[in-house]
Amino acid sequence: MRKVKLLLVFLSFSITVFADGVFDYGFYLRLRQECVENVFDFNKANIMRDDNYFRLKASVWGKWNFSDDVNMFVKLTTEPKYYLSTTGQMSGGKELKDQEIFFDNLYLDVKNAFGMPVDLRLGRQDFLMTHGEGFLIMDGTPSDGGRSLYFNAAKATLRFDEKNSLDIIYTQNTYQDEYLPLINDQDRNIIYPKMDERAVILYGKFKVDDNLSVEPYYIHKTEDAHTRAGNYIEKLKLNTVGNRAVYNFAPWSLRGELAYQFGEYDDNRDRSGLGGYIFLKRAFTEAKLSPTLDIGYAYLSGDGNPYAGDKDKGWNPLFSKWPWLSELYVFHSVIERNEVGYWTNLQIWRAKTDMKITDKTGFCLAYNYLRANDNPAPAVFFGTGKERGHLGQVQLFHKFNKNIDGLMLLEYFKPGNFYASDRDNALFFRWQLQMNF
Repeated sequence: MRKVKLLLVFLSFSITVFADGVFDYGFYLRLRQECVENVFDFNKANIMRDDNYFRLKASVWGKWNFSDDVNMFVKLTTEPKYYLSTTGQMSGGKELKDQEIFFDNLYLDVKNAFGMPVDLRLGRQDFLMTHGEGFLIMDGTPSDGGRSLYFNAAKATLRFDEKNSLDIIYTQNTYQDEYLPLINDQDRNIIYPKMDERAVILYGKFKVDDNLSVEPYYIHKTEDAHTRAGNYIEKLKLNTVGNRAVYNFAPWSLRGELAYQFGEYDDNRDRSGLGGYIFLKRAFTEAKLSPTLDIGYAYLSGDGNPYAGDKDKGWNPLFSKWPWLSELYVFHSVIERNEVGYWTNLQIWRAKTDMKITDKTGFCLAYNYLRANDNPAPAVFFGTGKERGHLGQVQLFHKFNKNIDGLMLLEYFKPGNFYASDRDNALFFRWQLQMNF
């Protein structure tokens, strides 16, 4: 409560000081229906794994431009979910869930702070594709799906020149929203398992020449002690050092990222990991439908039994527990790490093509071959092989006008011998309309 009062005092003070500023506002509405089948354990015999539900996300935002260098942004959001059946895994026996109204963003922007080439952003903010392509930094509230992505953070950007900068970030997120008021509080967990997370991030963005850009980074993250799948996990201090690079040589482009992790739990158990990806893209701008072809490979180190022994060698996705490459397969980690979106112990060979059917209609087709690096002990869920399976994806996008667009997404997964022999195919389907004013 003390933290809430301090934030409200800070907000009131800022508005009072800069009361003569220019005010802008907007509204966002998104309607989704999602149908999922067998996405948790790939077992048709368990009907509780199937869900069919609607998600209605609404946001209203306001921005005060106090001067050319100072502004404040606030956004309120809600995303209630309506389940057509209460027997599904996600419904929890309820028809209607998540009717909270919460502060999705609340931050102060200060450019050229103290007369120096330093930009500050202080408060609740998003890092939506601002640091790479979401491989490590994307979602600070992973357990509420696409309802929110925010980080409670302070960010300073040191601008060396127009093309080179360094972000210094401190973030602290709690498993339930503690820092700002909630309307119709539902005791919603936004991080699961129940643990608070903190991090210091140094992230550089450097343009080497007209073709090559690099993004070196260092992340020190702390995960508080928690219970996961019946196992008590001590507090973790984890370091991640990595670099992302993009090289453009039209009509080709090459992008990749590589990171190494090292750290320790409070019980002196070691933690290490290695992860990265490389993708080659070719654009055929002169061809009919202007297709692109994107092919590549991703690797995330694995540990089939992370709760045994004196070391966990599995990749820790840090702040990227989101549908990084798949809306369907993001659920796979529930039976492995007891957490949705815990990308680890994984190899992906991926090919994707995008094309423009019209100026307003796009079509995407992708195929993914998935493997594991390490096997869990054979059990009711797992087999003896390392082939996770085959994943196909089809997406259709249409922009009706500058304010309204829609899409349909279908994903289909065929499990391999990494899973038990009685596993069944899985399906994910979504359609959505979204309006931005």
